[in-house]
Amino acid sequence: MAKKAGAKRSGTSNKKNPPRSAAAKVRSDGGSGKEKGFDAADAFSKLLQSPLAAELVAVAATAALAALAEHGFTSSDEARGGKRAGKAVKEAGKAAAAAIGRRLGTEIDEIRRSAKAGAKA
Repeated sequence: MAKKAGAKRSGTSNKKNPPRSAAAKVRSDGGSGKEKGFDAADAFSKLLQSPLAAELVAVAATAALAALAEHGFTSSDEARGGKRAGKAVKEAGKAAAAAIGRRLGTEIDEIRRSAKAGAKA
């Protein structure tokens, strides 16, 4: 039988399922991430500075701009309300996401090809 969503765990613990606090959580290798020199903020910063991330942002921006340009806005469009603009922005977001997906797919395929070539050599 499933527990109720609002049911709270009792304060007592048994040997199979002891309560876990934030201080009690450690990695399986016995140490915390900070002790081993891993810094998540630094890793995220390096990821954002990578050439692939910069290329993905450029691809997304180009696709979004192209989708917006297809709608051909004029100043008279603003008088009719924001529905057309909202639809254009939504389509621009979809175009950007699709462009990122295609670019990541290409990158993954390239990695797989090089891995196969490296395994054969």
